[in-house]
Amino acid sequence: AAKLPAGTQDWGQWLAQFPPIQAGPAEPPGSMIYTSGTTGHPKGVRRAPPTAEQAVVWSHIIGTVMGFGPAHGAPQDMVTVVTGPMYHSAPNAYGLFAFRVGANVILQPRFDPEELLQMIDKYKVTHLHMVPTMFVRLLKLPDEVKRKYDLSSLRFVVHAAAPCPVHVKQAMIEWWGPVINEYYGGTETGAVVFCNSEQYLKHPGTVGKALEGAKVMVLGENGEELATGATGEIVCRIPSIPDFTYHGDDEKRRRAEKAGLIALGDIGYLDEDGFLYLCDRAKDMVISGGVNIYPAEIEAELHKMPGVGDCAVFGIPDEEFGEALCAVVQPQPGVSLQAADVRAFLRERIAGYKVPKTVEFQNDLPREDSGKIFKRKLREPYWERAGRQI
Repeated sequence: AAKLPAGTQDWGQWLAQFPPIQAGPAEPPGSMIYTSGTTGHPKGVRRAPPTAEQAVVWSHIIGTVMGFGPAHGAPQDMVTVVTGPMYHSAPNAYGLFAFRVGANVILQPRFDPEELLQMIDKYKVTHLHMVPTMFVRLLKLPDEVKRKYDLSSLRFVVHAAAPCPVHVKQAMIEWWGPVINEYYGGTETGAVVFCNSEQYLKHPGTVGKALEGAKVMVLGENGEELATGATGEIVCRIPSIPDFTYHGDDEKRRRAEKAGLIALGDIGYLDEDGFLYLCDRAKDMVISGGVNIYPAEIEAELHKMPGVGDCAVFGIPDEEFGEALCAVVQPQPGVSLQAADVRAFLRERIAGYKVPKTVEFQNDLPREDSGKIFKRKLREPYWERAGRQI
């Protein structure tokens, strides 16, 4: 099957024509992972190559939050399944680090809850990196399916990327045991807080406590540091890891820095023991199943649809995905639109997971004095009924 096609040249033969390079290897460039901003335009997080000292610190942090330290066994005895898409920064970093330390890495092409249980049983999986939506789907399996597989090999399961409902987290700890861990951070900062099962059960709802060397603060509207328990904008950073900038936009990088730390766009508070809790997002961003979705992109496409006068897209509660997309459309006068037609229009223009699950219509959308649509008034009724804000 690997026979060289006719008319092509063998790579090894081609390379052998040239003399060896005498100079030493070139320094590798820093990584650049793309994230996205409040407008929905992707932005590359360009990080400087780490110094030898920074590389040691960074490896220690990743090893701590991913569970690849000596406390969890020898690398050759570690087996992990990469359950998430590796074009996302967290599964990418997790998979690469697992490979580098010498763990056995299995790639699951598409997450399937029972298939994961089968893999854990068959390959004696010890480590996993997951998102809360995966927990929800696992918990929905019939009890006879859950009891069917031996999960005793699990040593360290870590999750991140989206808020996890308290009842879901507690149910997973009860089922899998005290092997569930969590971290919080961003592409710009890396992981900055962490908690294990014991800490979580003592502080239900937390996303963790600052890692060694990390700085986490909560700021008020004027940039002042808030007292314990007060809700404000979360800023964080680990000064000892390489700094970053946004590719082609150093000014955006400067705006992201507050009090010497980095604002990731989340709202929350710190308790008296230093554990961090998320309450809401400052950005107009929806996290559905651990994937960031930006309403501006969807709204821009909706505005192209004949008969649409205006629209607003936002996140509403969803038991499985955490959040689902809702679109409220204001038709042009005299025009009648159907939800199915709106979804069909969008499916031809954007990825399927960005098509709103709920489509509603209003003749007059609520607006601020400036004319901007008042999304908060559209969003609030859904979250009030759910009893949560994120």
